[in-house]
Amino acid sequence: MHLKSILKIALSNLRANKVRSFLTMLGVIVGVGSVIVIISVGAGAQSLILNQVKGLGTNLVGVLPGKSEKNSPPAAVMGINITTLKLSDAQAITQRVPHVIADTPLVRGFDQLSWQNRNNFYDFLGVSENYPLVQDSEVGIGRFFTQNEADSMAKVLVLGHQVALDLFEGQDPLGQSVKIKNVNFRVIGVMEEKGSAGFENQDLQVFLPITTVQKLLLGINHIAAIRVKIDESKNIQPAITDIETLLRERHKITNPENDDFTVLDSAQALQALLQITDAVRYFLASIAAMALVVGGIGIMNIMLVVVSERIKEIGLRKALGAKRSDILFQFVLETMTITFLGGLIGIFGGIVISGLVALGAHALDYAWDFVVSPNALLLAVFISFLVGLVFGIYPARKAAKLSPMEALKYE
Repeated sequence: MHLKSILKIALSNLRANKVRSFLTMLGVIVGVGSVIVIISVGAGAQSLILNQVKGLGTNLVGVLPGKSEKNSPPAAVMGINITTLKLSDAQAITQRVPHVIADTPLVRGFDQLSWQNRNNFYDFLGVSENYPLVQDSEVGIGRFFTQNEADSMAKVLVLGHQVALDLFEGQDPLGQSVKIKNVNFRVIGVMEEKGSAGFENQDLQVFLPITTVQKLLLGINHIAAIRVKIDESKNIQPAITDIETLLRERHKITNPENDDFTVLDSAQALQALLQITDAVRYFLASIAAMALVVGGIGIMNIMLVVVSERIKEIGLRKALGAKRSDILFQFVLETMTITFLGGLIGIFGGIVISGLVALGAHALDYAWDFVVSPNALLLAVFISFLVGLVFGIYPARKAAKLSPMEALKYE
């Protein structure tokens, strides 16, 4: 029998049992579709991370509390509260490290912001007067607070663009008194619209002097991070080395293995985040691939049923001169046809779902790229063929081994 004849018979048998053929394909469809979705969504998430880190600003270095192990993110990134960084560390970096234009310490809180009968919950950040310079941000109306206000726990704040719209609905917010945790603050400025950067929507944040947040709102004496702006990109690595040396001196650390801080530039921070997303993506993809194994087992069982239903047909073909290899090849080809068609449907479904996820992310104003890797598509096609080959061999061999006489007498 020629390949064309075998393929024609295989397709004819699939058409004769459409519902059973589709149900047989279902495991492959789900498995391949899941792998495509996970790889595509993972790539989209990584593009979001890249765009968010780029949006933070240029020539930035971050100092986080807690030591990070090699190729691992700092503990602070994982949500662990560490109190080793102090406000004086940030001040020392500005004063003693060459190539530093400015830095800003950071602390963060979340609470209700109230004005008259309007209120809502927002993130509030305690920062220094250098925050706009470090973050490449601009004040839209009014002004940012001064160093004197930052040092003296002044009860002033600057609103993010969207916060001002939500609370004041077009009214002038400057000079108004808003309340956080029963403490009144005077609005002195509103930031220009900027959107999301570094996984933060800066338009939905409120900015206060860091000492005010530490003492009046949170009751702490440590800081969560320091962001440092370097004059030129070529000076980033020397600045990191100087910052590490300075902090070890201040924290009385003689062995770098005992560091209680981590200094990262944006590229290193990006790499740490990408390692996390890669690990999660491959783990989920491996779980999704298990559906292909389950689907393959289901296909093997169905093909065993098909063989038992077509024993007389097999006997007749053997009696008319069909070789064992012809029967073997026919049933393997039928199985591979099922898995290939299932794989194509899964690929199409995976692309559609990935596109919908990207559209949804764009609708929520996230810089999410729709990415479908050609390598992922080729891998899906290869896996489909492999599943058909591996799980089709046993039923095909069982069919090929049948004796023509016994098969013709089978009832």
